[in-house]
This record gives sequence, structure tokens and C-alpha cells, in this order.
Amino acid sequence: MLTVPIRQLGEPERAAVQRILDADPYAGAQIAERVASHGLNWWRSDGRIYGYEPARRIESIIWSGAHLVPVGATPPAVAAFADLLGPEPRICSSIIGRSEAVLELWDRLSRYWGPARDVRPNQPLLVTDRDAADVRPDPEVRLVRPNEVDQLFPAAVAMYTEEVGVSPLQDDGGRGYRRRIAELVKGKRAYARFEGGQVIFKAELAIITRRTTQVQGVWVHPDHRGRGLATAAMAAVVSDSLRRVAPTVSLYVNDYNTAARRVYERCGFVSAGSFATVLF
Repeated sequence: MLTVPIRQLGEPERAAVQRILDADPYAGAQIAERVASHGLNWWRSDGRIYGYEPARRIESIIWSGAHLVPVGATPPAVAAFADLLGPEPRICSSIIGRSEAVLELWDRLSRYWGPARDVRPNQPLLVTDRDAADVRPDPEVRLVRPNEVDQLFPAAVAMYTEEVGVSPLQDDGGRGYRRRIAELVKGKRAYARFEGGQVIFKAELAIITRRTTQVQGVWVHPDHRGRGLATAAMAAVVSDSLRRVAPTVSLYVNDYNTAARRVYERCGFVSAGSFATVLF
């Protein structure tokens, strides 16, 4: 038995879903991009959205697909989502979102789905809406061209393996991941700095909505770390993204990555709360 009314949402609930996403445009960015592209008809998308609806008003939503993403999830909503999803086989590779909701959700789901491969309880969520005040953007950082995917791909694999802890090559030899990288390049979402034909800095706009673009995959070649390269490179990504893509740039970072956090602070990012991630 579910503890409160909860149901799958469709196009008739589009306005209610958009209201919740607009209330938290950074935590809801991943869902907002999918809704804008595919609507709420589940057969047109790669996941489903469920709504928590006490008193005939949708108050919280959760995206269930390759990732599990709660938005606007109060403690009663978290309990309801766990009641719904816990008994079902896990289909997501991670749970991502505001730390309070994610950690409470995982506390309830772990009895069904545990153990997790990794739990990252505090990932500062950062946002900026302006160019870095005291940093000159690196003029060598640019969009990756379609004929440079082969050069970008090894750097993307290195970043993913370092950040996530597993290789994106292990399931299908990397074919799916390479398609994703090629899509980002084609969509003018992938930035890099090349030196001697090798990528020494990279970053991607993994999510784009009308409210924000979320940067992921920031990586500096190990041979070039500690030289101040990342600050000017990120300033270039921020500057182009604000000019060309969205009114704000957002990202989240592991709390223990002090070097990256210094870079983002110098680039003008400010706190917008905290994320948590559960990895399977």
C-alpha cells in the first residue's frame, strides 16, 4: 500500500510539472531538458515522471529512468516515492538531486537496492550568471569540431573513469559512450583546448534548459594540472555559454575536490545548495 496518493504523470499535468521545475531550475534541469524535448508521454522518452499529489495538488516529482531524480521532494514525498519504487527492480545507474531528498530516499531504498557502489553525500551546487570578473578567458578553448571526436574520446574516457570510478568501455566497448560524446560535439556542447593534437582541457554542456546549462565532464590532462590552466579555460566555457546558450551556468562538484572548487570560485560561481549522488 502506498502511504499517499502518487501516480505517473502525462501531458495533462504538464503545467504542474513545469511549475515544480521552475521552482528549482538547477536541481530540476535534467528533467526540464527531457520534458522540453519529449513532453510527458512516457513512450516518447527514456523515463517516466511520477507525482506526489496530496490534497489534489502535485507537490513533488521524481524522474525514473537511467537516473533517479527527485525534485521538490518533501519527506512525505520521499516516503511515497520509496514505497512505489523500492519493490521494483532497480533500473537506474544513479540517484541524483538535492542532498536532503537523495539521502533520505537512499536510506529508504537501500533495504531493497543496496549496497551502492558509492555515496557522495555533499556535492556543492554552484551557479553563475556573469563572466568571471578577474579572469581572462583562455582564447585557445573552443568548441570541438565533428572531425575531432576521435581526439576527444580518450580524454572523455579518462575523465569518466577518474570521476565515476568505472570505465565507460566495460559494457559495450564504449560504443554507447562514444555516441553520447559525438552527440555533444554535434550539438555544439563540447569544449576543449588542444595542444599538439592532444586534448589538455575539456568540458561539456551536459544539460541545456531555458533557465540554465549544466557543465559536466570538466577535466585537465594530468601532465598539465597545477599550472592554472583550468581557471582560464573554465572562464572561456562560462563566457561562451552565457553568450550563446543560457542565462546561467551551473554545475556540482565533489566537496573534497578543493582544487576544482577554487577554480569555480575564481570563475564567479556561488553556492546554490548541495547535491548528493548515489552510484550503482
